[in-house]
Amino acid sequence: MRLEPGIIVAAWRPPQRAVLAPPRLYFYGDRPFAAQGACMTSSLPPPEQLRRSLSNRHLQLIALGGAIGTGLFMGSGKTISLAGPSVLLVYLIIGGMLFFVMRAMGELLLSNLAYKSFIDFSSDLLGPWAGFFCGWTYWFCWIVTGIAEVVAIAAYTQFWLPDLPSWVPAVLCVLLLLSLNLVTVKLFGELEFWFALIKIVAICALVVVGVALVLWGFRSPAGNAATFANLWNDGGFFPHGWSGFFAGFQIAVFAFVGIELAGTAAAETADPQRNLPKAINSIPLRIIVFYVLALVAIMAVTPWHLVEADKSPFVELFVLAGIPAAASIINFVVLTSATSSANSGIFSTSRMLYGLAGERHAPRFFARLSKAAVPSLGLLFSCGCLLLGALLIYLAPSLMAAFTLVTTLSAVLFMFVWSLILLAYLAYRRQRPEQHAASIYKMPGGVAMCWVCLAFFAFVIVLLCLQADTRAALLASPVWFALLGVGYWWKIRRAGTPALAGE
Repeated sequence: MRLEPGIIVAAWRPPQRAVLAPPRLYFYGDRPFAAQGACMTSSLPPPEQLRRSLSNRHLQLIALGGAIGTGLFMGSGKTISLAGPSVLLVYLIIGGMLFFVMRAMGELLLSNLAYKSFIDFSSDLLGPWAGFFCGWTYWFCWIVTGIAEVVAIAAYTQFWLPDLPSWVPAVLCVLLLLSLNLVTVKLFGELEFWFALIKIVAICALVVVGVALVLWGFRSPAGNAATFANLWNDGGFFPHGWSGFFAGFQIAVFAFVGIELAGTAAAETADPQRNLPKAINSIPLRIIVFYVLALVAIMAVTPWHLVEADKSPFVELFVLAGIPAAASIINFVVLTSATSSANSGIFSTSRMLYGLAGERHAPRFFARLSKAAVPSLGLLFSCGCLLLGALLIYLAPSLMAAFTLVTTLSAVLFMFVWSLILLAYLAYRRQRPEQHAASIYKMPGGVAMCWVCLAFFAFVIVLLCLQADTRAALLASPVWFALLGVGYWWKIRRAGTPALAGE
């Protein structure tokens, strides 16, 4: 059924919901239109719909940038000190589980090209409550992550400009990214392309330097030889036993935050049927190259017990290699990494607000697009929240305590979103078996693998209870869901619709 602009189709219910969901009423600007299930009409003239302006080059690098963040550059020192060489298994296990989550997301997005984000298939398959909770939680995830990154940007800038007030680079960064994102989505893609390229070059350089030092037979000033045997000779592969191995999961999860950005950007890629599978299928290779090989190079050159938890092991390796400008180089790389994450957050939150408004889970003005087909009001609102959140963190008594709290809270909330993707996939398999049978991009392992991933996330939540700082963030997360519950109750009370209905 093709819908013309301005025409409202009367609501009706098909005989079986497993085949098609009832039409819903969407609002773009002030104009309503009906769509079958989650299928949004493509007949609306620009700029009343998102444009598919991102190419395969953009999508691939967005996916790469989402898998490489400050959690790897700055957090790897702490994970190595906790888990030793077994940290390699930690990253492989987490990455493997998230690969299956991304495959489930990929099959769902490609099962209906009108799905623009998690909100669409969550609402369609689980009910509007799921779209409401998923969309607003994902928005809050990136706001929290963006706050942490903005604070980090201010700290990294002080490396070169120690006398500059810390709020200046934070505000300038947000305003710069806001202005660039307001222009066009293609400019966002270009920014992420170059940000990701800087990170990729830095990690590849680290791997090459590490291997060269091992082959050269390098010895540190303290007499430590660079050898791959450091991975098992220095206290064994599990030097701190299972407790140290499990402790590594608490920090490493945050390093993968943003891996699902390929799905968020799928609405604006030129050829999702070809480009989205490419981006998702490259995740295993990405994890091996950018996580495993990088950490192997670090621990081969520097025995794991000499890696300091509060310093970046990337800097230390380049210093050992005799590169005097290592600190400045890595500071620049980490600065661009934090800027990339903040940029991704601004992009994602504005698109989530756009999708929430389309499902009538948010004020309708968030669905209005600028002449460049950009959700400008959503961008302005998200950037305002970023600046407000950064101000609150600066007022906190302990900056590091606040940083740990927000990053752990972000990881907890991201696991909730990933779990909703899996639950939507289970509903899809149960309700629409004919679509799964016709899919050309099926999730490996199917239903069984979904349950394995959900059990893994529950296991990580238990691990987060073991440390005081991560436990505080875990205890804070129910506050957010309580607020969402009140918001959804207020919404359905105003609308006069059933709270958990799929209509």
